Amino acid sequence: MPERAVTLTPLDEAGLARLLDAAVADSDPLEVMPPVDGPDGWTSRRREAFLAFHRKRTLDPATAVERTWVIDVDGVAAGAARLERHGDDVEAGIWLGRTRRGRGIGKRVMDLLLDAAKHSGAKRFVASTTTGNHGARGLLTGLGAAMSVNQDEVHAALSLLESG
Repeated sequence: MPERAVTLTPLDEAGLARLLDAAVADSDPLEVMPPVDGPDGWTSRRREAFLAFHRKRTLDPATAVERTWVIDVDGVAAGAARLERHGDDVEAGIWLGRTRRGRGIGKRVMDLLLDAAKHSGAKRFVASTTTGNHGARGLLTGLGAAMSVNQDEVHAALSLLESG
């Protein structure tokens, strides 16, 4: 398989529209945003909630709590990546459209997020997933993160401090 160009594009309004299109085309709403009451699928209410969620968490300077990027693969939106500061920790999160998974994109994105985390001044890179998310667990283990399991939740932590 040919090497794909994977880049992180800082989220802005134009990127948010591309991100919504990618989510609608290739993800279940519950994979990419908090639950919204109503029928399953990408209803107009759910699409508006997706936009409001990202505007509040990233785009509105008064409420932003994280940095979010559009994951672009060969110039096409394929998902989102984020870093959220919690004291000395920086928490990473990724979602990829279903057809983009299992192709090495997640590993490249994690490498890019880890590099951004190292430059953020944080001391630790952390992430959470579920026991059933084998792809995410493999990525985190591959980074050398220490893993702990509590029921269905998996927490990963990796020091960003230089050793030795």
